[in-house]
Amino acid sequence: MKRRALLLAFPLTATLAACGSVLPDRPYVEVKRFPLTVTRPQGTSGRGRRVLEVRLMRAAPGMEARGLRSLRPDGTENVDYYAEWIAPPAELAEEGLRRWLSGSGLFSGVVSQGSRARPDFVLECELTELVADLGRREARAGISGVLLRNRDGDVQVLRQMSVTGTAPLPAPEGKDATLPPEVLAAAMNQAFIAALSKLEQNIAPLVR
Repeated sequence: MKRRALLLAFPLTATLAACGSVLPDRPYVEVKRFPLTVTRPQGTSGRGRRVLEVRLMRAAPGMEARGLRSLRPDGTENVDYYAEWIAPPAELAEEGLRRWLSGSGLFSGVVSQGSRARPDFVLECELTELVADLGRREARAGISGVLLRNRDGDVQVLRQMSVTGTAPLPAPEGKDATLPPEVLAAAMNQAFIAALSKLEQNIAPLVR
């Protein structure tokens, strides 16, 4: 029985040896991962008296993928699966939004959804854009949101907002007319910070 099994296996072994390795002959490409870092230009003195609840940030269609998104000079879209954010963009954006508003001095506290704290205001947001536009030589980050006032369960819409932040990009390089992912990610970070600053400017007059 063992001899028969060996004889049956011999043709297959010979075939594999003749064909070479069955593994694809491709070099390993390491995936690069980037954070969405939020750093305020300077600290803000003072602190508000109200509590803000930031609810889970939604992702607009096309914003679910982790890969860095760019628009080529001809307008076609590229998603780089070898260069990606360390987490889904909307999750990173929500964390960055909370940190940004926590340092704004507008609130006594900025809490996430499900906190035991009773919020005076509620902010619902959607990440609408996070892209490097090589044709226009700019990175863009877009956020839409609704600010609500919460008075003992009585919810009132204060303002609907849609903001876009931009940051410059250098001219594309090489035959592929592209840029290194490090440059794209850094520009998108700056565009996101610009969007947060505009969002804060929309909120500030309503919560003081």
